[in-house]
Amino acid sequence: MTQFWLMKSEPSECSIDDLAVAPKKTVPWFGVRNYQARNYMRDEMRVGDGVLFYHSSCPEPGIAGLATVASEPYPDETQFDPKGHYFDAKSARDKPRWSLVDVRLDRKTRLLSLAEMRQTPALASMVVLKSGNRLSITPVTPAEWKAIAKLL
Repeated sequence: MTQFWLMKSEPSECSIDDLAVAPKKTVPWFGVRNYQARNYMRDEMRVGDGVLFYHSSCPEPGIAGLATVASEPYPDETQFDPKGHYFDAKSARDKPRWSLVDVRLDRKTRLLSLAEMRQTPALASMVVLKSGNRLSITPVTPAEWKAIAKLL
């Protein structure tokens, strides 16, 4: 059964435009260093799941496009680079702590702003809109997915 996810990316790290010009319009979703978000990718995401590509930590946060989970989970190589921003000294190649999935662009959309999402009653229970939520990956219900699709 297809599941749906909201995946946040800072446009300075990887934007919807970066995804649009990537080879095969696919990018690895690297650098996740939260266990719950990692567990979603590692344990629950499946190839073919829907993704709301969300721009965060920018002047106007919001959903910038639709994508699809394009790979099974595999180790995030950035955890092994001692010079990299996402290095994890406690992670070992034979027992990696961090996983990722590849994400493929379906289509770029108009920006559905966080403010507009908050004004949409059908999205009132959406995890990303809850106070204090800072997860970079959150589940989206089928009803929320349909409501967003109508807005895009």
